[in-house]
Amino acid sequence: LTLDELQELISSGSAQVVDIRTSERFAAGHIPGAIHVPELFSYLAMTTDEGLEAFQQEFAALLSKRGVRQDRTLVLVEDSLETWFGGSCRGYWILTYLGHPDVRVLERGFMGWEHEGYPVSTEPVYTPASNFPVHPRSEMILTLEQMKDLLGSNDVKLVDNRDRVEWEGQSSSPYGVDFAPRKGRIPSAIWVEWYELMQQHLEYCTFKTPEQIRDICAAQGLFPQDDIILYCFKGARSSNSYVALKLAGFEKVRLYLGSWNEWSRDEQLPVEGPF
Repeated sequence: LTLDELQELISSGSAQVVDIRTSERFAAGHIPGAIHVPELFSYLAMTTDEGLEAFQQEFAALLSKRGVRQDRTLVLVEDSLETWFGGSCRGYWILTYLGHPDVRVLERGFMGWEHEGYPVSTEPVYTPASNFPVHPRSEMILTLEQMKDLLGSNDVKLVDNRDRVEWEGQSSSPYGVDFAPRKGRIPSAIWVEWYELMQQHLEYCTFKTPEQIRDICAAQGLFPQDDIILYCFKGARSSNSYVALKLAGFEKVRLYLGSWNEWSRDEQLPVEGPF
């Protein structure tokens, strides 16, 4: 959504803003009425049967407690589209995967909102509890077992969206060099750094045009009709790329939500690198 489109939805009472930033950032200023759900960015999900069950139950309870509603357009907000490693897009992906019918991302984020003079509040937000039913959309996700089965398959294209230092095995994560137990990458992965699909402007960041995104992907042998699986460290940057590819017309894009955080912790799973 553009800033103007969000303002129109807020004025009509049909939007619910969901802010994924830290408590400190939220308290310093937020869109009036925004619900604060930083866990959409921070939660480290595992995709075993037990892990997915815990993930779904956690967010069903959390989103209900925070008052997230099914009859509103949910608009995910971070500072800008790249400031929280694509956290607003991760929120979009999670809420859509969990079954919410109408989720959007604020294009220029809170920084754009504030820069253009839209209202900002520092008041606490109190929202009545709701009932957030979970209806997972299995077509959006790859589990650990599915990843094992598809490893090396010619039917899918696996894309690593992490930063160069992680792709080359110099660091295990954005949380620290040795946060995860192993460094490297999942075998057969193609590297398309998430930030390559972004366009930096003076005050904010947006996605590049659909044509530019398709050209970048084509240079790596990725085309709109391909079956594409994305991963990063925990699914934030790859959610950012998920949104970019969908906007560019890619038809079948799925996310390995557990990503490197999950894969690297199983010593039985193959790893390429470090390089």
